[in-house]
Amino acid sequence: MTSVVTVGGVSVTTCGDVVGEGEAVLDRLVSDGVPRSLARRSATLWGPDAAARLGWLDLPRASRALLERCAGRGAERVVVAGLGGSPAAAAAVAARLNAGVTVLDTTDPREVAAALTEAPDLDRTHVVVAAGGGAEPTADALCRVAEEAFRAAGVDAADRFTVIADPGSPLVAAAQEAGRAFAPSDPGTAGAFDALGPSGLLPAALAGADPGAVLDEAAALGPVLDGTYDNPGLTLGAALGAAALNGRDKLVLAGDGSGPSGVAGWVERLLGGTAGADARGPLPVVAENVDAPGFAGDGPDPRDVRRLVLGGRAGSGGPAALAVDGPLGAQFLLWQYAAAVAGRVLGVDPFARPGMRAAADCTAALLRAEEGAAPTVISRAPDLVCGAVEVHAPGGLPRGVRDLADAFDALLAATPRRGCLTVTAYLDRLGDCRAAELRPLLAARAAARTPASVAKRVATRAARAAEPPAVAFGWGPSLPHATGRLHAGGGPPGTFLHLTGDAPGDVPVPGRPYTLGQLQLAQAYGDLRALRAAGRTALRLHLRDRAEGIAQLVEAVKS
Repeated sequence: MTSVVTVGGVSVTTCGDVVGEGEAVLDRLVSDGVPRSLARRSATLWGPDAAARLGWLDLPRASRALLERCAGRGAERVVVAGLGGSPAAAAAVAARLNAGVTVLDTTDPREVAAALTEAPDLDRTHVVVAAGGGAEPTADALCRVAEEAFRAAGVDAADRFTVIADPGSPLVAAAQEAGRAFAPSDPGTAGAFDALGPSGLLPAALAGADPGAVLDEAAALGPVLDGTYDNPGLTLGAALGAAALNGRDKLVLAGDGSGPSGVAGWVERLLGGTAGADARGPLPVVAENVDAPGFAGDGPDPRDVRRLVLGGRAGSGGPAALAVDGPLGAQFLLWQYAAAVAGRVLGVDPFARPGMRAAADCTAALLRAEEGAAPTVISRAPDLVCGAVEVHAPGGLPRGVRDLADAFDALLAATPRRGCLTVTAYLDRLGDCRAAELRPLLAARAAARTPASVAKRVATRAARAAEPPAVAFGWGPSLPHATGRLHAGGGPPGTFLHLTGDAPGDVPVPGRPYTLGQLQLAQAYGDLRALRAAGRTALRLHLRDRAEGIAQLVEAVKS
């Protein structure tokens, strides 16, 4: 069975069991008056205590004035510094408009140095600091490093900064004092919900592009979302909520090459940030493509993984249960509406932004521990050393683990079947890009551990029990910031592997008693502590030499 809703420039296609499940939830949403309440901008849909914020519904119109103010202010190069949905939206808009925007959602010293302190064109660079959604410590560090880089290059920093932050925040106060341009964040459009606001559009506009076309695409969909029937946002939100209610705890975002570039990464942050404080929503995971190993979607138990194909058609020969197609601006508004509706179905406030409080508190404590020196917990002796790789296992390594291949197998053995192993690399995504090879290799290794004779008996309970875990990969601190609530507070059962590394040529953070390398390690440890406090199994591999260590890891997984 296949159902297709095509209107307002987008199409939402559902197939298989998702059709019936979604229609049942859709009928309930209509009878409860949800689309009518959203059309009226009602703040009562998520309970009496929900701080519902619906300003994002009006951004296709409200953001026109922002673009008019930016007309003629083109910079040759724009760097967006921050974490979460805002930089991801800015990257997608820049790709759509072919604008010269670099996204810096990391604290890795080598990556930051390449974008700022060692960049040869700082006199033609504008920095946009996006600090909404609880990302202020990272934004503060990057802002300080960028300001020092401008000073060292003899460039007036006041003319090269725009700060987007919560009203009354220290970053806004510092921007006002220094005479920098700033745009206070609207509480009604925080994080990924600001994709059509300053955080998403301003970087491309400052780079000389015209994001007006993106707003036009969203505006064309707006009236459709006010309706009850043939409402693609309501259909998608009902399908997302129904999937979670029916035990589908992972949503795999895979493209077929025809959709807008960068939208999958933004959707991951949107859905990961709207799951609620108790993480009732499914875990969003970006896969390389619809055929990526480890996310077959057609395994022994179809309830295990559901594909969302961003571009393309569900039921067209692939394993997709959902397919979403349409231009970037329309997809921004569509997914935001669907995330809000799914929150209503699951009984969570999708706008609450509880964030990574546990991990952030641990990070702050680690940075204070030694007055800027590397905290002693980070420099503890490794449980095993294999060449350029240190293995750190807080509970001790299982008996018989003698090398990296054994460590990988022990971690996979601890990962529940039909669960998820999440790999987070606190490294340089450009210089250390080979680390991403670990995801498909670990997925293949996990599948190889499943006996073929059992895998063939797909209708049996034994086959469902033998279903190999999925494997997700992302870069820190961006990935934990996006989906950390699911990691630490709920979501699918699973294990975690953190990759950290020595950082030659570390970068000091002016006015702070630590370097970027120490901040990066503290962020990794803050996440690890939060995971372990939640009862999660987590392993850390530290690379004494990054290139050599990554090569060792790749060969160990292949062995």
